[in-house]
Amino acid sequence: MLQEFKDFINKGNIVELAVAVVMATAFAPVITSFVDGILMQFVAMIFGEPDFSALTITIADTPYFYGSVITAIINFVFIAAAVFFVLKAYNAAQADEEETVEEESGPSEIDLLIDIRDSLAKSN
Repeated sequence: MLQEFKDFINKGNIVELAVAVVMATAFAPVITSFVDGILMQFVAMIFGEPDFSALTITIADTPYFYGSVITAIINFVFIAAAVFFVLKAYNAAQADEEETVEEESGPSEIDLLIDIRDSLAKSN
Protein backbone atom coordinates (compact mmCIF):
# COMPACT_ATOMS: atom_id res chain seq x y z
CA MET A 1 0.00 0.00 0.00
CA LEU A 2 2.87 2.36 0.80
CA GLN A 3 4.45 1.70 -2.59
CA GLU A 4 1.13 2.40 -4.33
CA PHE A 5 0.84 5.70 -2.49
CA LYS A 6 4.42 6.60 -3.45
CA ASP A 7 3.68 5.78 -7.11
CA PHE A 8 0.51 7.86 -6.95
CA ILE A 9 2.35 10.88 -5.54
CA ASN A 10 5.18 10.59 -8.04
CA LYS A 11 2.91 10.59 -11.07
CA GLY A 12 3.40 13.65 -13.26
CA ASN A 13 -0.25 14.64 -13.10
CA ILE A 14 -0.15 15.20 -9.34
CA VAL A 15 2.98 17.32 -9.53
CA GLU A 16 1.61 19.34 -12.44
CA LEU A 17 -1.66 19.86 -10.59
CA ALA A 18 0.20 21.06 -7.49
CA VAL A 19 2.21 23.51 -9.58
CA ALA A 20 -0.98 24.73 -11.26
CA VAL A 21 -2.66 25.34 -7.89
CA VAL A 22 0.34 27.27 -6.57
CA MET A 23 0.56 29.36 -9.75
CA ALA A 24 -3.18 30.05 -9.73
CA THR A 25 -2.98 31.12 -6.10
CA ALA A 26 -0.15 33.51 -6.92
CA PHE A 27 -1.86 34.78 -10.08
CA ALA A 28 -5.29 35.39 -8.48
CA PRO A 29 -4.33 38.66 -6.73
CA VAL A 30 -2.94 40.02 -10.00
CA ILE A 31 -6.20 39.38 -11.83
CA THR A 32 -8.29 40.63 -8.91
CA SER A 33 -6.24 43.81 -8.72
CA PHE A 34 -6.59 44.35 -12.47
CA VAL A 35 -10.36 43.87 -12.31
CA ASP A 36 -10.87 46.02 -9.20
CA GLY A 37 -8.38 48.74 -10.07
CA ILE A 38 -8.99 49.12 -13.81
CA LEU A 39 -12.03 47.31 -15.19
CA MET A 40 -14.44 48.18 -12.38
CA GLN A 41 -13.49 51.83 -12.82
CA PHE A 42 -15.10 51.66 -16.26
CA VAL A 43 -18.27 50.45 -14.51
CA ALA A 44 -17.94 53.42 -12.16
CA MET A 45 -17.66 55.80 -15.14
CA ILE A 46 -20.86 54.39 -16.63
CA PHE A 47 -22.99 53.85 -13.51
CA GLY A 48 -21.35 56.21 -11.01
CA GLU A 49 -20.39 53.40 -8.62
CA PRO A 50 -17.73 50.70 -8.98
CA ASP A 51 -19.62 48.52 -6.51
CA PHE A 52 -23.33 47.74 -6.34
CA SER A 53 -23.27 46.25 -2.84
CA ALA A 54 -25.38 49.06 -1.45
CA LEU A 55 -28.36 48.12 -3.65
CA THR A 56 -31.01 46.41 -1.55
CA ILE A 57 -34.66 45.57 -1.61
CA THR A 58 -36.63 45.14 1.60
CA ILE A 59 -39.35 42.53 1.81
CA ALA A 60 -41.15 42.01 5.12
CA ASP A 61 -38.57 44.12 6.98
CA THR A 62 -35.74 41.93 5.68
CA PRO A 63 -33.16 43.56 3.41
CA TYR A 64 -31.98 41.55 0.42
CA PHE A 65 -28.64 42.67 -0.96
CA TYR A 66 -29.09 41.96 -4.65
CA GLY A 67 -26.37 44.49 -5.44
CA SER A 68 -23.75 42.13 -4.03
CA VAL A 69 -24.88 39.49 -6.51
CA ILE A 70 -24.68 41.97 -9.39
CA THR A 71 -21.16 43.00 -8.32
CA ALA A 72 -20.09 39.34 -8.03
CA ILE A 73 -21.44 38.56 -11.52
CA ILE A 74 -19.68 41.56 -13.05
CA ASN A 75 -16.44 40.61 -11.27
CA PHE A 76 -16.75 37.04 -12.54
CA VAL A 77 -17.27 38.16 -16.13
CA PHE A 78 -14.33 40.56 -15.96
CA ILE A 79 -12.06 37.97 -14.32
CA ALA A 80 -13.04 35.36 -16.91
CA ALA A 81 -12.34 37.85 -19.71
CA ALA A 82 -8.96 38.80 -18.23
CA VAL A 83 -7.92 35.15 -17.86
CA PHE A 84 -9.18 34.44 -21.40
CA PHE A 85 -7.04 37.20 -22.90
CA VAL A 86 -3.97 36.21 -20.89
CA LEU A 87 -4.32 32.59 -22.01
CA LYS A 88 -4.95 33.67 -25.60
CA ALA A 89 -1.71 35.68 -25.59
CA TYR A 90 0.15 32.79 -23.94
CA ASN A 91 -1.14 30.28 -26.50
CA ALA A 92 -0.18 32.61 -29.36
CA ALA A 93 3.35 32.91 -27.94
CA GLN A 94 3.58 29.13 -27.54
CA ALA A 95 2.43 28.60 -31.15
CA ASP A 96 5.12 31.01 -32.39
CA GLU A 97 7.79 29.10 -30.43
CA GLU A 98 6.59 25.76 -31.80
CA GLU A 99 6.72 27.05 -35.38
CA THR A 100 10.27 28.30 -34.82
CA VAL A 101 11.36 24.96 -33.36
CA GLU A 102 9.75 23.03 -36.23
CA GLU A 103 11.49 25.21 -38.82
CA GLU A 104 14.89 24.80 -37.15
CA SER A 105 14.60 21.06 -36.51
CA GLY A 106 15.27 20.01 -40.12
CA PRO A 107 13.69 17.12 -42.01
CA SER A 108 11.58 14.55 -40.22
CA GLU A 109 12.44 10.87 -39.94
CA ILE A 110 9.99 10.06 -42.72
CA ASP A 111 11.65 12.59 -45.03
CA LEU A 112 15.05 11.06 -44.30
CA LEU A 113 13.76 7.54 -44.94
CA ILE A 114 12.23 8.65 -48.25
CA ASP A 115 15.56 10.20 -49.25
CA ILE A 116 17.39 6.97 -48.38
CA ARG A 117 14.87 4.92 -50.34
CA ASP A 118 15.19 7.21 -53.37
CA SER A 119 18.99 7.08 -53.17
CA LEU A 120 18.95 3.30 -53.03
CA ALA A 121 16.52 3.13 -55.94
CA LYS A 122 18.78 5.37 -58.06
CA SER A 123 21.89 3.30 -57.28
CA ASN A 124 20.20 0.05 -58.38
